[in-house]
Amino acid sequence: MSVADAFRDAYGDEPTGIWHAPGRVNLIGEHTDYNDGFVLPFAVPWGITLAARPREDGVVRLSSRQAPGDPLVLHDLDGGLDRARGWARYPAGVFRIMRGDGLPIGGADIMIDGDVPRGAGLSSSAALEVATALALDDLYGLGVAESETGRMGLARIGQRAENDFVGMPCGIRDQAASALGREGHALFLDCRSLASRPIPLDLAAHGLRLLIINTGVHHELADGQHARRRQECENAAKRLGVAALRDVTDLAAALAELTGAERARTQHVVTENHRVEAVIGLLRAGAVPEIGALLNASHLSLRDQFEVSCPELDVAVESAIRGGARGARMTGDGFGGSAVALVAEGRVDQVRDRVRQAYEERGWASPAFFTAAPAAGARRLA
Repeated sequence: MSVADAFRDAYGDEPTGIWHAPGRVNLIGEHTDYNDGFVLPFAVPWGITLAARPREDGVVRLSSRQAPGDPLVLHDLDGGLDRARGWARYPAGVFRIMRGDGLPIGGADIMIDGDVPRGAGLSSSAALEVATALALDDLYGLGVAESETGRMGLARIGQRAENDFVGMPCGIRDQAASALGREGHALFLDCRSLASRPIPLDLAAHGLRLLIINTGVHHELADGQHARRRQECENAAKRLGVAALRDVTDLAAALAELTGAERARTQHVVTENHRVEAVIGLLRAGAVPEIGALLNASHLSLRDQFEVSCPELDVAVESAIRGGARGARMTGDGFGGSAVALVAEGRVDQVRDRVRQAYEERGWASPAFFTAAPAAGARRLA
């Protein structure tokens, strides 16, 4: 059943339009976004598709094909949104932010469908936020998304919905990748200025594939781990007298002033920003296979300095490399989710088998595997 058919079944009428926003995978640049640093994600082929129509009575009705049942009805756009729970918090948060910004939006009927692999850490929440913001922008003729600057505006709406309404202190990386993604390109984003530019990423031209390894480990960043890491970074920046860790220019001197977690977090953020810039340099030089060593270094830093990996991610990365991958790292914010491995096309099966074997030896359920190339960002489909 298509999302349009599901909309008709739920609401008894035709949708005004259908919109899609993709999830993302982060090639490199982890936990740098909320430190005003650099990131290099790209949009993936999977994401959130929604059908919607406007309502004049100020009522929001939300349905999801992944959560069958009667639509969740939220009365009173200024107060009823607070009743949203679970997945519904993300679109409800977008309504709240857009209304709070004075944008003239009313109610809506919305049917949501998603094909982002569950638990993979590929940011279905950001895709849902961006898809909702884009749909409301179109439904109410706001024109927010008509320019590159406007597309970043959609990303900001999604981020603020997650920060202020859902309560997850994420940076803007995931929403930006979903809103501004371009087929065949990664997105280089300066998370302070929000300046961005597409970076060509044609892995197939170099005989390479990016293998996504979904560990199947569920991670819930709102449990306080993400917030704790962010607070540690902010404490370190304050101790060093800089606005954010992105501003540290003499790493050795900075580390000499810090101890414990603040020291370790600072080391990761500063070196990860350098790795992002180095990867971009290699991509521009056509030395795509050489980025593998930087992926490896990123994972070690996330494991040892930022302490956001887990045994399943470590085994996925280590066994992928032993199986012949050029490089591998956890991707996303950690505590589960997925790893990515840069693999020659002829070795994909070999790497996959090596990871499966390593999981079987430990009595773990086999991970799921996907390959992905950079896809287009948020757009209206019909």
